[in-house]
Amino acid sequence: MWAYIVKRLLLMVPTLFGIVLVTFLVLQLVPGGPVERMLAQLRGHGEQLGEAGGGAAPGEARRLAVLEAEQRRYLERLYGFDQPVPVQFLRWLKRLFTFDFGESYYHHKQVVTLVVEKLPVSISLGGWSFLLTYLTCIPLGIRKAVRDGSRFDGVTSVLILVGYSIPGFVLGIFLIVLFGGGSFWSVFPLRGLTSDGFAALSTAGKVADYLWHLVLPLTCYVLGSFSVLTLLTKNSFLDEIHRQYVQTARAKGLSERRVLWKHVFRNAVIPVILGFPGSFLALFFTGSLLIETLFSLDGLGLLSYESIISRDYPVVMATLFFFSLLALVSNLLSDLSLVLVDPRISFERAPG
Repeated sequence: MWAYIVKRLLLMVPTLFGIVLVTFLVLQLVPGGPVERMLAQLRGHGEQLGEAGGGAAPGEARRLAVLEAEQRRYLERLYGFDQPVPVQFLRWLKRLFTFDFGESYYHHKQVVTLVVEKLPVSISLGGWSFLLTYLTCIPLGIRKAVRDGSRFDGVTSVLILVGYSIPGFVLGIFLIVLFGGGSFWSVFPLRGLTSDGFAALSTAGKVADYLWHLVLPLTCYVLGSFSVLTLLTKNSFLDEIHRQYVQTARAKGLSERRVLWKHVFRNAVIPVILGFPGSFLALFFTGSLLIETLFSLDGLGLLSYESIISRDYPVVMATLFFFSLLALVSNLLSDLSLVLVDPRISFERAPG
């Protein structure tokens, strides 16, 4: 087991190296960059000053061109773009693998500080979504498997498939129009995770206010993931229920409840557990751009999008590296969780 873990950890290094290399090359090929965007802002500011002063003379225009060239060289030195491309790449590798992500070009903060500031929103949405999804879908999937073909199974299947077919942002717009003061009722707040007077509320009032702000965005987050996990649980249990060892257990006189939880559950839950760590980390540390934008939630999804648009390379590289590392760790945890659920699974090489 430990040899397998060490091997997987060592394989993460070349994988992360390849991800960083591809990302760096893409950023080099994409037109525009931090220097060009900064010069465009300075140029626009200079044009506004020229218009306020009645226009610039030809000599003044020439001087501005020289000044812009000096500004370009200064910005290239400031961002390190005056170095050869291989040197830039090695510098990025050193930063990322030592977790020294540097400072954002536009927020003028350390990238780690910036990400930590956005984490409360992502953790709130991800944590509650994770709990609601797993605590609802697994019991529902088991019940659907036990009552396969019944009216309950048919009605719930229709409902969860309808929910799956509705995109989260479309549902968000509908909920805003219906319950957010759009055209009908103003029931739920639409901005942030807390109200303006949150600090003055009592403890119970703070909890109620926080949960009240989460109702609409959580509904959009959770509804789409219900169907996948529920149907996966149902199909996994159905597959095990019809196996020979279940028939044997019933023939021995065991109750249906004992057969289900003692014999079926351990084998049927393996596919569900396989995606557990990945879902856990993904829901906690990633965000949905559209849903965060709809409900004015400043989380990691919005930060990643804005950093790409503004060519904020430190934030882009750091968030991609961080999310890639989380994905690799979650895959390893998924494999290890299988051993905890079913001790018969072994990662050692089979003899012969």
